[in-house]
This record gives sequence, C-alpha cells and structure tokens, in this order.
Amino acid sequence: MIKPLFSHVVVMITGTDASIMAAKYAIVMAKAYRCRLTAVYVVDIATIHQLTLSKIFIQEESQEYERSLEANGKRYLAFVEELAHSKGVKVEQELRRGAVYTEMLKVADEKKADLMLLGGWEKDRSARDIISHAHREIMVHAKCPVMLVKEPAIDQIFKYA
Repeated sequence: MIKPLFSHVVVMITGTDASIMAAKYAIVMAKAYRCRLTAVYVVDIATIHQLTLSKIFIQEESQEYERSLEANGKRYLAFVEELAHSKGVKVEQELRRGAVYTEMLKVADEKKADLMLLGGWEKDRSARDIISHAHREIMVHAKCPVMLVKEPAIDQIFKYA
C-alpha cells in the first residue's frame, strides 16, 4: 500500500489576508484528506531586536511592540481555530518567538510535517518585505514540500467544504 503524500500539514499565519487564505485552504485539505493540521504564528523578535540595535526602536518601544505582536498572534490563531472548528477540523496552535523562517522550519521538523503552506504575496506588498524574505528562506531550507497558496475562490470552496 502506498503511503499518503501528506499526513501532517503546517500553515504559517501572519495575519495577512494571504495567510488567512492559506489557513482556509489548509483546513479544507485537512478535512478532505483527514490529515493533522498545525497553525503557526511567529512573534518576530529577531526583527524587533535588529530595530532596537539600529536605534529605530528604544527598548520600551520594542517591548511594547513585541507584546502587541504576541496579542495579535493569539488572536489570529484563535480565529483559525474557529474556522477549523466550523468545519469539524482539529487544529493545533503554535505561538513561537524568534526569526520567522527559523521557527517555521523548526515546527515543521518537530511535527514531522509532510507539507508546509504559505500565503501568497499580496499585490500591495513589496517583494522585499520581511514576509517575502521568510517565504524565500522557508522554500530554500524546508525538508518537506512547500506550497504557496493563491486560490482566489477559497471563500467559496471553504463555504461548501
């Protein structure tokens, strides 16, 4: 018997519309293929640290920004959990701290993920922004397949899943 192509999917949540689209896609996949699902949000303390060292942030600002990112991450992960619950899918949540791509790769390795899903780039975002850098690093260094989700009809697909 042939082993399924994937049994554990990891999806990166950044709070962008593209990452929510990827989460919906991951939920539909998890339901259709009966695979495990982990949603990951990374508080990017590596970038915050760089901004502090560059004196763009003072220490108090960086701590406040970090707390804000953590609160956002919890909120986005809770939203993804609600979406999954609405489709009868269980999703494991991971809130990590560090460099986005490093933590995403660690989660994929720790969970023995067969597939990683990333939201596609949004039209109004620079191709050189932090998320794009994380995407590139994940695609280069991941040990499992990586899928970039660009499904404009995901809301309709999700609705009927």
